[in-house]
Formats: sequence, structure tokens, C-alpha cells
Amino acid sequence: MDEIRLAWVPGSYAVCRLESTPGLPVWCLHSEPLLMVTRTPDEYSIVCQDQLVPGHVRAERGFVAFRVAGAIDFAATGVLSALTAPLAAARISLFAISTYDTDYLLVRSVDADRAAQALSGAGFLFI
Repeated sequence: MDEIRLAWVPGSYAVCRLESTPGLPVWCLHSEPLLMVTRTPDEYSIVCQDQLVPGHVRAERGFVAFRVAGAIDFAATGVLSALTAPLAAARISLFAISTYDTDYLLVRSVDADRAAQALSGAGFLFI
């Protein structure tokens, strides 16, 4: 596998769960630079800036995010596994997001330094 470079995404994020009803909640739409929405028949999962999430919304808060810098070829295998294995070995939980171009990993802000150390120790370069 080619060298994988990682970049921190500015901000603090929440992972939210809402009932799957028509229409997207307006409060999440201005999340920058990261907004992820997944809708299934059972739920909306939303990742957005922490401060945008209303207090009554079921959410896990206090995440930081990093992404694989650049696009990942659809034929590439093992990228997510290579990223998650060092974090699992360090006993750091994560929330993974895959987009068309790349992968994002969210870890609790209290684990951010340990996550960076674990990934750097596994040969990943933070840019």
C-alpha cells in the first residue's frame, strides 16, 4: 500500500442520532468543514460541529476528526483496516466515515494525542 498521509480537520464534532423522518434538520446545514448525513429507514446519523447540535438531540459529543489526504482509489484494499488497527491496539474507539474520495476517522478529543501517536508509530504521516 502506498504511503497514507493524514490531515487534521479543524473543529469539534458530534455524532447524532435522530428518527428517520422526511427532511433534514436545519441546525446541521451550516457545519463546516465537515457534515455527514446518512439516512436509513431507522435513523438519521449526522456528524456536524458540536456547537450546532441542540441540547435535546441524542448525540455523542467531543470528537476530533482527521482524514486521509487525497483521494483513495476504489480498487485500493485495506486502507480503513490499516488505519483502524493501530487505534484498536491502543484501545481507542473511533467513528469512521467513508466518502467517494476518502476516509475520515473521528476519535474523542481526550484520545486525540494518543491516536496521533498510535498512527504515527504505525508509519502514517500527519501533514
